[in-house]
Order: sequence, then structure tokens, then C-alpha cells
Amino acid sequence: MQQAAPILADALTKSYGKSRGVVDLSFEVRPGEVFGYLGPNGAGKSTTIRTMLDFIRPTSGRILVFGMDPRAAGATVRTRVGYVPGELGLYERLTALEYLKDFAAFRGGVPSERIDGYAERLKLDLDVRIHELSHGNKRKVALIQGFMHQPDLLILDEPTQGLDPLGQQEFYAMIHEARARGSTVFLSSHVMPEVERVCDRVAILREGRLVTVDDIGDLKAKALRTIEFHFTDPVPADAFTALPSVVTATAQGDRVLLTVRGELDEVVKEAATHTVVDVTTHEPSLEAIFLDLYADGATT
Repeated sequence: MQQAAPILADALTKSYGKSRGVVDLSFEVRPGEVFGYLGPNGAGKSTTIRTMLDFIRPTSGRILVFGMDPRAAGATVRTRVGYVPGELGLYERLTALEYLKDFAAFRGGVPSERIDGYAERLKLDLDVRIHELSHGNKRKVALIQGFMHQPDLLILDEPTQGLDPLGQQEFYAMIHEARARGSTVFLSSHVMPEVERVCDRVAILREGRLVTVDDIGDLKAKALRTIEFHFTDPVPADAFTALPSVVTATAQGDRVLLTVRGELDEVVKEAATHTVVDVTTHEPSLEAIFLDLYADGATT
């Protein structure tokens, strides 16, 4: 029997009266992948997550978690999910340990050494009351809460807000470990280097609508990149401007600078008709791709 997708959105729409939430979202998160969900604040990322957990209900369309409707099977869904919200709401009078033990009990029990291990890695003092913790340390409590029962699906909404660099490194290691166990990770973020580092695929959201869903590698292959050729003799830019993948070409003496999109085969073949001294390429970052897609205003 085929395993149900951890998350499946089908024409999901949520509106707030005259305000926009999300519009006609359709995407699937595959088992065992780390899926990045990108967009600036207000793009609809948290709205999508809240429909997954039945905190709010869709206006139309649907979203399924492990093939189940969160509205009809919310308790079952939540037993398989670890959730770290973007806005924390912790029980401030408890110590971190008391808080985590209470949540562990809700989950049917979590080995105390696992909680202690996460706390040691994240440099969190479990004996301090939550109201005395810094924002970054409160975030560590929330991360332990989300990870400690080793759920099948981790839903993480801006999970590294306020974390120091060492805490961020441990978080990335925790993501890799969860994936190695077979867990699926849904990571909502606007921190591009973070998503580029840990995610397999990404969905980019713009004003409540999907711009694209793609592998990070494929996105980079389609994006603009720059190539600089250094030849033994001057080569005119016109030698490259007619090629389909070349967007711009400028020549200065024996150097030609190109911006290209897509396949490079014809560019390489044309360059090979001259004597090449050196070639330098600049791969696009995910942040550059994101900004380029937003500038284009394209939607899927």
C-alpha cells in the first residue's frame, strides 16, 4: 500500500472576510523530506500551518495530514506531529523541566535522558523558570518540546528566531537526525541561508499564492547566473548574444561577461571556438532566486 503524503494541500483557500489569507494552494510534501515553505511576513505561511493543525478551518479546498482531515481526526494527527510555533505561548511560572515533563506526559512519556540530552546540546538550564529565560532560551524550550517525542512530522514555523549561532548549528543537526530517523520536516521560514542549507524542496509563497514548488537544485539550474570568460584575444559580445540561454553579454578586451538562464551547452560550445584562458561562474543563492521570482511576479 502506498504511504499517504505527510501533507497534501488541494486548492486550499482561507480568507478572513475582506482580508487575504491563502488562495488556491495545491502542493504535496513527500515522506522523509525536508520541505521549505518560504515567503515574507504576511505571505500566508502561518495561515497554512494553522489549517494543518485545525487551529483554523479552510474557507474552501482542503489540507490532509497523513491522508487524514485534521478537522475529523485532529487528535490522531497531533499524536504524529511535533509543532514549534512562530509565536511562543509557554507556561511562564513553570521551570523548563516542569513544562517539558508535562508535555511529555501528554505524549505518553518521553525518556528523561532524551530531554536532558537536547538541553545539554542547546545549552539550556532546565531548572530556570520560563519567565526568567531570554527569548532565545524560550525558543530552545519550544524546540525540545517539538522534537523530544521523535514525531513522524515536524512542523516548524520560523524555528530559529532568537537563537544564537551555536544554537542554530545544533538545530540543523537535529533536523538532519530527524530526517535520518525517517521523519518529515515542514520548515516555514524567511531565512534563506537556513532553508538552502537543510531543505530538499521549497515552495515559495507570494501574497497568499504559490509562486513555485521545486527542488532547490532545479531552481538554481533555472535561475540567472553569471559567467566570465577570459580569452587569449578579444572576442565580441555578439558571438554570444544570439544564444537562447544568454540574457546579457558584455565584452571588454579579452573578457566576456554573460548572464545566462538554463542550459549552458551552446555557451560552452561557442566559447570553445576561441582559446579560453580562464572561466569563472557565480551560482545564484536561494535568496537571489527568491527575489528574482518576486520581481517577476510569476505564479504557478
